[in-house]
Amino acid sequence: MPVIIPYDLPAKEILTHENIFVINETRAQTQDIRPLKLAIINLMPTKIETETQLLRMLSNTALQVNVDLIRTTSHQSKNTSKEHLEKFYKTFKDIKNTKYDAMIVTGAPVEKMHYTEVSYWKELKEIMDYARENVYSTMFICWASQAALYHYYGIGKYKFENKLSGIFENELVGESVLTRGFDKYFYAPQSRYTYCKEKDLKNIEDIEIIAKSDEAGVHIATTKDNRLIFISGHSEYDEDTLDKEYKRDLDQGLKAQIPKNYYRDNDPNKDIIVRWKAHGNLLFSNWLNYCVYQQTPYDIEKITKKVVDKFEGRSLSDAT
Repeated sequence: MPVIIPYDLPAKEILTHENIFVINETRAQTQDIRPLKLAIINLMPTKIETETQLLRMLSNTALQVNVDLIRTTSHQSKNTSKEHLEKFYKTFKDIKNTKYDAMIVTGAPVEKMHYTEVSYWKELKEIMDYARENVYSTMFICWASQAALYHYYGIGKYKFENKLSGIFENELVGESVLTRGFDKYFYAPQSRYTYCKEKDLKNIEDIEIIAKSDEAGVHIATTKDNRLIFISGHSEYDEDTLDKEYKRDLDQGLKAQIPKNYYRDNDPNKDIIVRWKAHGNLLFSNWLNYCVYQQTPYDIEKITKKVVDKFEGRSLSDAT
């Protein structure tokens, strides 16, 4: 089944060319089925690229998924046109009284900043509180996973000595429907400056660690009911995304290290070795099927609030 998006969204032409089935809202309304309602909170500066990557992943399922793109209003994007944002994106104000079966919150290049220094932190906290009550299952990617762990559970983040960039091997260490069909060892792209410590996640009774890497740390963690999904890496990345990031960092005069396990013979002038897409597709399809479709109420208004036990039960209003 297709993802449902506006007929003239830039991603539509790209996905159609790749033989990925997408339809517009008018066509979807003629089908006798309740599509899953999914919101993407897109915090990335390269919004069109991120939209396309995520929609590509969401299309690899037999489910019909109605997608809303959401932007923050407390930060003005410098890399995406105002026309694109106003035409294809809703704001949190537009959807705060709407319930969703699923939500994705993307990463953002603000890891080096403390959360309270991020211009849209207050708005993002409101979105995360909203998601707990109005969304059945929410997937947080990269920086968003760290932000959610901090906001919900008070888990801090720590800086790597150098940027973590490359394709890293992960091992399945927990059982989950999210990784059904996975090999015990699999690869995923990583691109970040910070991380959360495994021991801090283990201190939270409701959190289960599903996959981790010796080099990159925890890659997949979930709450026991799969209402909150924390992904440290970028299984949605295109073949050349890390290549673009590496060359961008070089152009900016940064001491960028070559992404690990990415180029053949570790040579940026040679081919890129792609070995994460199959598991990436399976991750998203498992999430939609087992964690969302099989669990979310048919009457979406019956979604109940997800309870989080902050600071192991100590009563605090938020991480601050």
